[in-house]
Amino acid sequence: MAKIIGGVGTSHVPSIGAALDKGIADSPDWKPFFDGYIPGKEWMAEKKPDIAVVIFNDHGNTFFLDRVPTFAVGVADHYDPVDEGYGRRSIPSFEGATDLSWHFVDKLVENHFDPLVCREIEVDHGLQVPMELFFGRPENWPVKVLPIWVNTIQYPIPTPQRCWEMGKVLREAIESFPGDERVVIMGTGGLSHQLQGSRAGFINREADEDWLNNIANNYEKFRDMSREDYVEQFGSEGAELIMWLVMRAAMDDKVDLKMKHYHAPASMTGAGMVVLENL
Repeated sequence: MAKIIGGVGTSHVPSIGAALDKGIADSPDWKPFFDGYIPGKEWMAEKKPDIAVVIFNDHGNTFFLDRVPTFAVGVADHYDPVDEGYGRRSIPSFEGATDLSWHFVDKLVENHFDPLVCREIEVDHGLQVPMELFFGRPENWPVKVLPIWVNTIQYPIPTPQRCWEMGKVLREAIESFPGDERVVIMGTGGLSHQLQGSRAGFINREADEDWLNNIANNYEKFRDMSREDYVEQFGSEGAELIMWLVMRAAMDDKVDLKMKHYHAPASMTGAGMVVLENL
């Protein structure tokens, strides 16, 4: 069977990609953020996964507000970076983990999920940026990807509990998949931020640090929160953190928090990561 080698939670702020594109990652504003990811990148290089499952949300680039699936899964053989309005970025396309993707879709349907199945689709910074943060900018990506989209953009977004249930199905799919692939699961989004309304510019450092400290082994309070709780504590866009729950649910009940990193603000966002391993 395939094996989960670890779980990663990480921000996917679009300005991170812009900083890399403009060559300003070592500037005073950005260096503390990128330096904090060096241990995570080293961990990924040491573990050498074959497949990265990336849970993220589209930002109006592939799905627009007229059609927003609650959950979508890619089953394509490759995924091109989408043009987000500034031209396609000069990073390689992503090879799809097609067989595992179809296996996961089937397990979802068996467990009464009804995902949108995407046979041809492009991916935005929600997937691009996490891959760059942990794999750098290789000539070709060293892993295949299984992309999972979660609606965190348009009402009604899924409940944290439903995201948790999806993570349990993801684990079942990986562990029942024939083969010896090594799989890393990447939950993305957040941390706290709000980009519109009366709270535009909102960041909650205390809530962010509590999240990073406790998502490993005191996750219950985050799993059991309401959607309204997420918006109140983390901001309307900070509610993206429900996507980390998919990753966390796929891991063991108790895990080893290998590393964490926090930086604020990255653009208008609290940003950071955790790396988890099963005990």
